[in-house]
Amino acid sequence: MGTMFDSRRRAGGRSTAGIGGTGGIGGTGGGGETGGAGSPRRSVGTRPRRAAVAVVAALAVAAPLTLAASGDAGATGAAWSAAPGPIVFARYDAAAPVEDLYAIGPAGGPPVKLTHTPAVSEVMPSWSPDGTRVAFLRYGSGGAVDGIWTTKSTGGDLKSVPGTKGASEPAWSPDGKRIAYSKPVGTQREIYVADVDGSPTTRLTHSPQDESHPTWSPDGKNLAFSRADTASGNSRLMRIQLATLTQTPITLAGSHDWTPDWSRTGRIVFSRVDPTGFAHLYVIRPDGSGTHRITSARAHDTYPSWSPDGRRLVFTRGGTDDADPEHLFLVRADGTALTRLTKTDSHDLEADWRP
Repeated sequence: MGTMFDSRRRAGGRSTAGIGGTGGIGGTGGGGETGGAGSPRRSVGTRPRRAAVAVVAALAVAAPLTLAASGDAGATGAAWSAAPGPIVFARYDAAAPVEDLYAIGPAGGPPVKLTHTPAVSEVMPSWSPDGTRVAFLRYGSGGAVDGIWTTKSTGGDLKSVPGTKGASEPAWSPDGKRIAYSKPVGTQREIYVADVDGSPTTRLTHSPQDESHPTWSPDGKNLAFSRADTASGNSRLMRIQLATLTQTPITLAGSHDWTPDWSRTGRIVFSRVDPTGFAHLYVIRPDGSGTHRITSARAHDTYPSWSPDGRRLVFTRGGTDDADPEHLFLVRADGTALTRLTKTDSHDLEADWRP
């Protein structure tokens, strides 16, 4: 591929280390997230264009969350709370020193900015099952990960989830009571689950490998997640039963599989770097059977999320260079009816389709 799209812009731009390089949330030395070959995960650090942004530590924690429509939208966040099936995502562009959350309807149109916190980024959004709140990762422009927060879908009522300092990749449970996430333990990341108020916190995995991106089964009894072997750069999908902590592989050990999302209809979509050298979307059953490819473009297709009815997907499509914009696309689960959803020259990432 020439460059690697897993060690993302927040670690100082797209990595040129090639396949098998690493990038980390907070840095690999301090329990950061390690990217493997073709991992679509991103590092949380400082992009070069942020170097001139002054950061005050107190501001990173206390900056108020405000709701604002994007300049060309002419709409408010309140309108999106009533819209059917809005999609929330993170965006940055060359002019923006931080990332914010936006919402857009599946029919398209100008997106609406949901957060605007100077010197603080909001990324990795996850809808609550009733659509009233969004969980997300918050971090300062200096790279300090502030942990997981929630906010109303219309903005405001910002709340931190206690015990999640350094955590990322929140996933809201189907019953709305718990949040699963990944969190550093030494130099690796493990999967945790906690009530929305932060307690009790339960560590689910104990592995020398790197666990990330949990996603809930429709009945809330299982989680799927990515397990990366940092030595080989490979990553496979795993499933863990919460009642017994029994773990079962979903995909093969030599795979490059990332960012699973479990649909209400019981299928798991994920991003795989296949022999083409590009990341494409695949669907698989939780027992590991029935794998089939959905996309096949000469581009990287990452961060897939199911529509509420399980018939369509939203995902990010981008090229192999950091200068290439990344847009949200929609596609049917059979690979047909591909539609570009966002239009600006920005990086639109980590979309989550409201349940």
